[in-house]
Amino acid sequence: MDVEELLNYKPKASIDESTNKSAERTDDGKRAKKRKLDLNTSVDSADAPPPLDEAGLKRLVLQFERRLLKNQEFRIKFADDPTKFMETEIELFAAIEELHCISTQPELFHTLIELKVVSSLMGLLSHENSDISCAVVRFLHELTDLDDNSDYDKVAPLLNVLIQNQIIAQLVANMGRLDESSKEESEGVYNSLAIIENLLDFRPKLAEDCQSLITWLLGRIKAKIPFDGNKLYACEVLAILLQSSEDNRKFLGSIGGIDVLLQQIAYIKRHDVSSSEEKEYLENLFDCLCSSLLLCSTNRKLFYEGEGIELMNLILKERKKEASGVMRMGAIKVINHLLNEDKGKDSILEECCNKFIEIYGLSSLFPIFLKPKIITAGEKKKETSFAIDDVEEHCCSIILALLKHSKPEAKKRVLSKFLENNLEKTERLVELHFKYAERLLKYDALIHKEKAIKAANDEEMDDEEIFLSRLTQGGLYVLQLIDHIILTVCKHRDTEIATNSQDQPSSSSSTGSSIKSKIVKLLNIHASSTVNHQRFIRNIMGEMAEEKDESERERIFKLIEEF
Repeated sequence: MDVEELLNYKPKASIDESTNKSAERTDDGKRAKKRKLDLNTSVDSADAPPPLDEAGLKRLVLQFERRLLKNQEFRIKFADDPTKFMETEIELFAAIEELHCISTQPELFHTLIELKVVSSLMGLLSHENSDISCAVVRFLHELTDLDDNSDYDKVAPLLNVLIQNQIIAQLVANMGRLDESSKEESEGVYNSLAIIENLLDFRPKLAEDCQSLITWLLGRIKAKIPFDGNKLYACEVLAILLQSSEDNRKFLGSIGGIDVLLQQIAYIKRHDVSSSEEKEYLENLFDCLCSSLLLCSTNRKLFYEGEGIELMNLILKERKKEASGVMRMGAIKVINHLLNEDKGKDSILEECCNKFIEIYGLSSLFPIFLKPKIITAGEKKKETSFAIDDVEEHCCSIILALLKHSKPEAKKRVLSKFLENNLEKTERLVELHFKYAERLLKYDALIHKEKAIKAANDEEMDDEEIFLSRLTQGGLYVLQLIDHIILTVCKHRDTEIATNSQDQPSSSSSTGSSIKSKIVKLLNIHASSTVNHQRFIRNIMGEMAEEKDESERERIFKLIEEF
């Protein structure tokens, strides 16, 4: 029986009055939701009640406990006649709604803990009437969802008690029995996911023991029901769990999660998306795949066997549909994570590199390498430059991985790309070097000034923080990728890499000019009194080599010597 039927049931006048009061108080707009989704409640909004004091809260808690006990007694006594305990159900629902006023007064949360109300509320999550359990979930969501960070310390003890009572496991069990075709129960799922997200923000380590939650989330994502806000939220929470724990990534693969994610992306590719929520859902799917593939060879193998590389390559070639920008951005990001090095080169990494080249992935990759804007068209103007930087990083990382890990015949096809069309890809490579070298030099100048200011005040800057900021904000990481590619392509002679490219049969190869001589010529053109770019590249790569293991360090130093 849903809430409206309960509220309309009138065994006597006093019950009718209490239910009307609870309906007026229920959803008064106090909750600051993180996103506005179409999950309507069945209760009308009203003015916020006056603030409670501790004595008033104790009276509400006492009333709640009495009605809970009465409901339990009547359910046992009249188990075969629901009409006999329906009145107590209405009273219990109203008592839970009465407690909502405390959600705006975190200074009183300690009283809830002292009165041991949390354990009673947790017990109601498994109540036979799903309207009661959803009312509890809605109340707990309000308690855990605070906009004002200044109240965080006051909420922490309550969150700790919820965690001790295994709230995530209980929420998962409750979500498993809810019917989302009902608006109230659909809202119950949404509020449950919001509580879980709040708890993960509070204590990230909770993500390490969420296998039952991952199973439910995966089932919710692949459920064949119309797209809604809960599907979006489920995918978002799954992305958080996968980013936080290597065990979660392995578990996802073990229960068929890689195939589920690929199937969802393939479905969207066929049907396109029609709203911003669906685009966000698609981005979350790609984020889940990226997290699952990074540094996890078992999931790479599942992705490889599930023809994930073929799907990503098809997406990279797609240009017509409305969401092609989002799709292609996600696909190139996934390929980058797939080909990213683990603690050492493994067989599946080599197979993935070779497969990408065999299915003509180079003909999809290099046009994006030349003109990143072709997949950033859907980005906002303010975010376009950041998106282009991301695309350039992904492209360079993929190219470097292909040069390092593919078999010799496939590697020649990558190298030959830098000879095509009068060495246009070689020119683009040097252009990127100048872009990120200039960015790093400017950033280093800012760091130098900041160091001087701090030194004047007898302060020091943390060397590790400086290094990390140079890698990210200063563009050092992308510059290392670019310069690594430069050294690698300069190592080979044109006669060694000239081949009949099957990726672009119509393109002409120019073997009259050496790749290395072209690069050196371009570097010299832009040489200045302050920067010798050949020496600059050697210094950048020399610094990077020092951070590597012995075999990789020797390989890089050999490339530097040959350059």
